[in-house]
Amino acid sequence: MANDKLVIAADHGGIDLKNELVSRLRDTGYDVTDLGTHNTESVNYPDYAFDAATKVASGEFPRGILICGTGIGMSIAANKVHGVYCAKVNSEEEGRLAAEHNHANMLALGGRTTDPDTAWKAVHAWLTTEPGAGRHEQRVGLIKAKDC
Repeated sequence: MANDKLVIAADHGGIDLKNELVSRLRDTGYDVTDLGTHNTESVNYPDYAFDAATKVASGEFPRGILICGTGIGMSIAANKVHGVYCAKVNSEEEGRLAAEHNHANMLALGGRTTDPDTAWKAVHAWLTTEPGAGRHEQRVGLIKAKDC
């Protein structure tokens, strides 16, 4: 499997979904590094988002997945890391489009807002969809060129 190495992290609001996805990903043959959290004690989601996003931005991992209660906080934090393009998704179609149209190298999901089967379909679509060329590549290039 090309690019079968993934990093995943969650806060206390995403731990159950994270554990489910780690299991499904490993059963499918992905090499998953789980950065935690590993219990339901309250933690600061930015710490987990920054840890995983930094590993993706450095090239240590080609892609990563983040999960908090809604996925919103994790996506905002991850997108603060230069070189990370984290899409918050809610469906299989959004997972596919995050890869095809936006070339997202990270996904964020809501542990309290996304059921495991929907989350798995979104992740699987993202992992198995090739980034689109042409107008999509051009638009992603405009984003990458902007250095604020």
